[in-house]
Amino acid sequence: MSRTLFIADLHLCTQEPAITAGFLRFLQRETQNADALYILGDLFEAWIGDDDPNPLHQQIAAALNALPLPVFFIHGNRDFLLGKRYARASGMQLLPEEQMLNLYGRSVLIMHGDTLCTDDEGYQRFRRKVHQPWLQKLFLALPLRLRQRIALRMRDGSKDANQHKSVAIMDVNPQAVVDAMQRHHVQWLIHGHTHRPAVHTLLVNGQPAQRLVLGAWHHEGSMIEVTPQGLSLIHFPF
Repeated sequence: MSRTLFIADLHLCTQEPAITAGFLRFLQRETQNADALYILGDLFEAWIGDDDPNPLHQQIAAALNALPLPVFFIHGNRDFLLGKRYARASGMQLLPEEQMLNLYGRSVLIMHGDTLCTDDEGYQRFRRKVHQPWLQKLFLALPLRLRQRIALRMRDGSKDANQHKSVAIMDVNPQAVVDAMQRHHVQWLIHGHTHRPAVHTLLVNGQPAQRLVLGAWHHEGSMIEVTPQGLSLIHFPF
């Protein structure tokens, strides 16, 4: 059966071995008869450079590189520094932050999803800053230990800031969703980031449309499966 798989927000780290084990089982179980795997960001909890010798990163790269299908990656807000070196090691193809696919005759827009959260103005200002190429180049030139300390401080600061934000502010802006779908002339959108798995129905250009949101891999796995018959959001135990 023709099927294409999408996942996001695994937030892999050495402190959560159960999630890593669940992901490796997912790769063995689900990808053998799939056409492609798309990872829509935040595969890792943090990324401070492709030169980080973390054994977990090497383990995941080897597992992805051994897959019998193409793997594509869109950067998330946690691993936006993941670069070409790691992509080559893992056999992944890097995609832009918005990518339109033609899947079994259906046009589908995919993205991480953080750019849709336009009501969170503080985050959007931060995102614009850290996505400046000169700043990324400067950060990646720092010693590894210094990058680790900076990343830890930034992660702690993000957690503190999010505690004081409303749920609505950290979700997508409905008009931003419609604007993105109209810009790409699609009726289907797949994204992650918000950790609120759901299938939303809406109108785009006066036509019925769907926005499918992937869940985070906190206590169970989450994937979206696209087949010639349709799109499905699926949860499964690790």
